Amino acid sequence: MSILQLKPTILVETPLGTGQAIFIIDYGMHQNTCWVVALQKDGVIKHFDCNDVILSTNYTYGMNLRKNHFPAQEPSKEPV
Repeated sequence: MSILQLKPTILVETPLGTGQAIFIIDYGMHQNTCWVVALQKDGVIKHFDCNDVILSTNYTYGMNLRKNHFPAQEPSKEPV
């Protein structure tokens, strides 16, 4: 098992909303990576499977320009 502290943190989308990924926990080759995320709306810390994390849109680096999100979330209202 290894734990990586993200410096700087990464802005991500989760099934519970937007948050800052602060740690990644790798349990080994037989288990998915766990992302530790501080949720933006209330600061609650949650653990997410790697399949439940999407990098937030970042225009500077050209990341997630399609604005992918989870179905439960409302799409971003930002202008394109």
